[in-house]
Amino acid sequence: MSRIIVFGAGGKAGRAVVDEAVKRGHEVTAVVRDPAKYADLGVTAVAGDVRDASSVAGLAAGHDAAVNAAYDPQSAPGDFFVGAANAFLEGLPKAGVGRAVVIGMVSNLEVAPGVRMLDTPDFPEAYKEFAQGHTAGLDTLRGADTELDWVVLTPPMVLDQAERTGAYRTGGDQLLAKEDGTSHLSYADLAVAIVDEIDNPRHHRTRVAVAD
Repeated sequence: MSRIIVFGAGGKAGRAVVDEAVKRGHEVTAVVRDPAKYADLGVTAVAGDVRDASSVAGLAAGHDAAVNAAYDPQSAPGDFFVGAANAFLEGLPKAGVGRAVVIGMVSNLEVAPGVRMLDTPDFPEAYKEFAQGHTAGLDTLRGADTELDWVVLTPPMVLDQAERTGAYRTGGDQLLAKEDGTSHLSYADLAVAIVDEIDNPRHHRTRVAVAD
């Protein structure tokens, strides 16, 4: 059994991770904005700021792994995702946590060699700031000289509440699509992939695409 701390545990992905980890017998701490609103998670819920290295270090102490499924829509995306990456890089080693799994964003996967989705002509302007902010957070992790064993798992654009199958595929920096061009994953199976990377780490200091 491992002790896992999940930042952003109140969201769809975070809840799925909490559920999957608990089903496997892990002890889970859920980090949310207001713990009083999340008694239904069924685990210890605490308030914390994923962008604050001191908060991350204090809350994560005694845990074996950390997951970042958080986002604050009131924050500038670049500030949030870069801040969260830096807080993990600084705070988790201080807490003695060696493994981190971060949820990435499909827009910085490649749809053709060397061409990211966010760089294509048809990418919606309304989503560019968010996509660029997420990418800046990924770049912060990639550029770090760190002892933290991190991995970014990037799901496809279509995430839904379909049933858990326990099956998924992993790739690299390229979008994973089926023969018909579709790419999909359930939140439940994203959670399976995340907890698998804690139970049996296979990818280290890299980003991995994941899909059904």
